[in-house]
Amino acid sequence: DLGMTKPAQFRIDALRVCDLPALAMAPQQSKEPEPYVMAYPDKLKFREHFSSLLLSGDLGMTLLELGLLGSLTAAATCLPQDKVNVAGSMSLKQVSALLWTKAVVTRLYNTYCEAIFFAFPQHRIQPSREHALKDKKDLCGREQSQLESIHFHDRLTLLSQFALNVGFYYGLPGWYPASGTADANLLERAIKLVGNHYVLSFGMYWMHRALHMVPWMWDNIHSYHHWAKHPLSRNTYQDHWLDNFMNAIVGHGFAQVLVPLDQPTFWFSHIIRIFESLEKHSGVSCYFNCAHSLQRWLPYAQMPHHHDWHHEGHKSCNYTF
Repeated sequence: DLGMTKPAQFRIDALRVCDLPALAMAPQQSKEPEPYVMAYPDKLKFREHFSSLLLSGDLGMTLLELGLLGSLTAAATCLPQDKVNVAGSMSLKQVSALLWTKAVVTRLYNTYCEAIFFAFPQHRIQPSREHALKDKKDLCGREQSQLESIHFHDRLTLLSQFALNVGFYYGLPGWYPASGTADANLLERAIKLVGNHYVLSFGMYWMHRALHMVPWMWDNIHSYHHWAKHPLSRNTYQDHWLDNFMNAIVGHGFAQVLVPLDQPTFWFSHIIRIFESLEKHSGVSCYFNCAHSLQRWLPYAQMPHHHDWHHEGHKSCNYTF
């Protein structure tokens, strides 16, 4: 639900290009669109990056998410605990706290990633000329009709992911690990975490490969994500809603069933996965990538420049996560 954008005329404001999710939003003064302007800042200071991505770039989406999370919190707080909590799982209050935390972390780290992109052009994977807008497209290379479709699927993604999270809680007791389940041995927890993430990556690898290799799945689902030829972290979850839904099932869903984590490690796993996903689409590959700096020594670890290459059009390989 990052970087949502409403259909708008194609105008990039040089002073606010990194403040907006994809296209600068300006009110229509007449039926005729304003002249198209390309103004790409070569470098902005870190403190100048006040990104509306903290609010998803879309007030409607933000209010929808606040409503969903608020309703879950209200149910967990106001309804009888024996009615809403699932035996063998964390409480519904804890699930709500986890989802709130993930939402906040996603916005904060996404803004951090884009601030790094604009403030340190020397660390960009693709040079600025690759982002030159020769046609009426946003900074990531998407056309207006494509942005309209993404805008629609962003809402479906938010609703379906929320439903899936609640479904995991009530449909798979224990999937959200209960309190007091922490393994005493830190080494064992670390081994389980690595194993869990390799299972997650294995499932998402084959899903990702199928989304590229099966013509119908590519044409009707995954191609939406690849409309962004020059990805920024805002593009991370901008997909067809089924793309996000299936990846959530074969990723964290299968991994927690096959290699269950205790509650503290479960939290850490979900947060580090957010970092990793945003970094892969950040357009920057360097020591500023916190998650990838930690895991780059692991076998088959994919770095941001690998996934950026994948988005540039080299899709015959490189499906790993």
